[in-house]
Amino acid sequence: MRLAGPEWQCPTHGTSLEAAAGGALRCPHAHDFPVVAGVPRFVPPTTYADHFGEQWKRYRRTQLDSYTGKPISRDRLRRCFGDDLWSRLDGLQVLECGCGAGRFTEVLLAQGARVTSVDLSSAVEVNAENFPIGASHSVAQADILSLPFAPRRFDVVLCIGVIQHTPNPELTIARLYDQVKPGGWLIIDHYTYEIGWYTKTAPLFRMALKRLPTDVSMRVTERLVDRLLPIHKRVARTPLRSIVFRLSPLLTHYATYPELDDELQRQWALLDTHDSLTDYYKWFRTRGQIRRTLEGLGLVDVWCEYGGNGVEARGRRPDQAADASRARHA
Repeated sequence: MRLAGPEWQCPTHGTSLEAAAGGALRCPHAHDFPVVAGVPRFVPPTTYADHFGEQWKRYRRTQLDSYTGKPISRDRLRRCFGDDLWSRLDGLQVLECGCGAGRFTEVLLAQGARVTSVDLSSAVEVNAENFPIGASHSVAQADILSLPFAPRRFDVVLCIGVIQHTPNPELTIARLYDQVKPGGWLIIDHYTYEIGWYTKTAPLFRMALKRLPTDVSMRVTERLVDRLLPIHKRVARTPLRSIVFRLSPLLTHYATYPELDDELQRQWALLDTHDSLTDYYKWFRTRGQIRRTLEGLGLVDVWCEYGGNGVEARGRRPDQAADASRARHA
């Protein structure tokens, strides 16, 4: 089947891959990469993102706009893209890093983009089930720090909700930028510093839960949500909300997305609470730090604002002539 995006390459040697025995992909240096359920796997079976993979398998539809009936993911993505780029997405090659179950995959495909979705975790299996692989969609399990593509092949590289969970955010942003074509765009977001995180009980819960086996941490999260979510609902529109927010480790959306019904509120609380209490890495950056990182890499037309989960930003790689001139004067 023809890929939606560029051909896979060996992440180590940058060489083309050929079909091998058992359906694997092999590079000329005898590196074999298994293909499981139609999805190439360029990472070991176990990674620091295992908690994320299991949560997306369990809550595989929770954040899809087609499931909620609300344009939550679409509105967030459109804001990050900006109206001009959003209106030109049809036919563009988009690399979506940290695809999860596909909340943004769904929106990108609906806009006519040709999407290559990658994730470090086994969430790629759910993504491919929700949005089958075809002429407009490719999926791979891969590490952002060692992507299986030649550089500068994508019109847009998108990474939302991910960079703060990687070992080194600045290195991650640099590797993402490596994949952007001349004239193409990098679109990211990142957690920012909030005093609320440091005054909550959540960091204490996280110290324990992120070290537990995934099935155990998910059971603990479910018990916490079942016991505490009714309290959050009762105080959502009262002055007691801030007190409950400090004492409870839950992430809830009664204020953020009041349009969600009770069942969806529960599902979003389960997903986001588990996500926030089991991430192996959790970094924070200011808007200024993100802007300096992007501009230091050479991006132009940088837009960087507080919003969403912290800081949202986009920037463009200069076109070929401008890029060459910059390199000569570096």
